[in-house]
Amino acid sequence: MNQKKAILVIGAGDATGGAIARRFAREGYIACVTRRQADKLTPLAEQIESDGGVAYGFGSDARNEDEMIELIEKIERDIAPIEVAVFNIGANVRFGITETTSRVYRKVWELACFGGFLMGRETARVMLPRGRGTIIFTGATASLRGREGFAAFSGAKHALRALAQSMARELWPQGIHVAHPVIDGAIDTDFIRTNFPERYALKEQGGILSPDSIAEAYWQIHLQPRDAWTHETDLRPWLENW
Repeated sequence: MNQKKAILVIGAGDATGGAIARRFAREGYIACVTRRQADKLTPLAEQIESDGGVAYGFGSDARNEDEMIELIEKIERDIAPIEVAVFNIGANVRFGITETTSRVYRKVWELACFGGFLMGRETARVMLPRGRGTIIFTGATASLRGREGFAAFSGAKHALRALAQSMARELWPQGIHVAHPVIDGAIDTDFIRTNFPERYALKEQGGILSPDSIAEAYWQIHLQPRDAWTHETDLRPWLENW
């Protein structure tokens, strides 16, 4: 009997996505990670393997239906059954409404929402016959409220949240745990350190989110018993104004 199991992380960047992959790999999951450019995944895969885990990196465009179908089929056929799938693509851009082109709006929606639909649909198809699995969509403050300059991002994140809710209502009774954690606050990334040094200075006080702490929350969501599943939870630093 095949005991191997995989976690798929769509959007395994240098911060949150990578931390999630590492956390599950420590528990014996084969980490299947994607970015647009496969070579950017090399440091993550090497770190996972140096820690005793197994990782496969894939260059993939989450907006491309054929590529998503092929990716899921390849993992299921050649690597291991997908037990956990995480959609973690960002696409956070800021434009005033009159400067937001149709191309920007469409691209942000495709990245932050449509890609989530493709991943969710295809992983549900392989999980349903097994009657188990966890699908997690990473949300943001913009999932709950729009702000000036973020019409495209907020629209996409609102839509992703609605997708997650609809999938949860459909798939929970069939054994698939669908969750939507809302990440509300700055995350410890190179972008925050470079562009918001005053916020990054709060790191030692626990004032920004650690990717490893987010990853631990995702691991705990996956472990929840079926009689006490979480659909939506929020993660934020203690000093965040909410």
